Amino acid sequence: MDVVVVGAGSLGSLLGGLLARAHDVTLVGRAPHVERVRERGLRVTGTVETTVFPDARTAVPASADLALVTVKAYDTGAAAAALAETALDAVCSLQNGLGNERTLADALDAAVLAGTCTYGARLVAPGEVACTGVGEVVLGAREGGPSETADRVGRAFADADLVTSVAEDMPRRLWEKLAVNAGINAPTALARIHNGALLDDEAGTVMRTATREVAAAARSEGFDLSDDTAVRAVESVASATADNRSSMLQDVEKSRRTEVDSINGVVAGPDAPVNSTLTALLRAWEREQGLRE
Repeated sequence: MDVVVVGAGSLGSLLGGLLARAHDVTLVGRAPHVERVRERGLRVTGTVETTVFPDARTAVPASADLALVTVKAYDTGAAAAALAETALDAVCSLQNGLGNERTLADALDAAVLAGTCTYGARLVAPGEVACTGVGEVVLGAREGGPSETADRVGRAFADADLVTSVAEDMPRRLWEKLAVNAGINAPTALARIHNGALLDDEAGTVMRTATREVAAAARSEGFDLSDDTAVRAVESVASATADNRSSMLQDVEKSRRTEVDSINGVVAGPDAPVNSTLTALLRAWEREQGLRE
């Protein structure tokens, strides 16, 4: 399969690198990183060790079988515009937040899949990405139900030895992922702590309450996501990734804009006071850093 990865940061580089073991892959990212990949290949370290030689560039190619979108949620519109002139069979979003798939589907003449990913990734240096934990990619039709396209993409991922499942309930799974991200990302970013520290009593209260608020919002939208299910999920991820720094913490450490609007901000309001507080604090930090108006 010919795969273009739009957003060759930490996760995009890791997944693209692993897919390159079995497929033709093009990484689309920023100049220092993609230049090094073109010169020396992409080195994957950590839990998985390999060196691969995908194509790497700063602009999308003219065609591909699959576009894997891993940009920040606030860049989804720009990614869709960049792909508008690319001939594609399928697009799969592996992003945080809700609504990315609709943005892509509205702009592109290709089947759009939704996905989640629990692989841990950290961009170490230009040309090198660390796999901080082997997880799972789950993908399926963005509106749920069976999908021959999802089956085909799932087989391609499995051919590259990526742990992969195809699911028919992706809308509910996206809400569960949102609940996990809301409970982990903003608290770790504000407290400057690793994921595992959220399992302590005080931090754990914030994590679990933020997660329950998202579960309640999901139920109000008609999705069957109980508080217990959401809390078990966030505790499991925090435990499995205890030594990891969340993507939002990495953004704060590098003075980059966060995805708080697309995570905690999705449910912020009177019925979600903890998520509202987390969102307000991170937005205030971003304004202080000149990252938002």
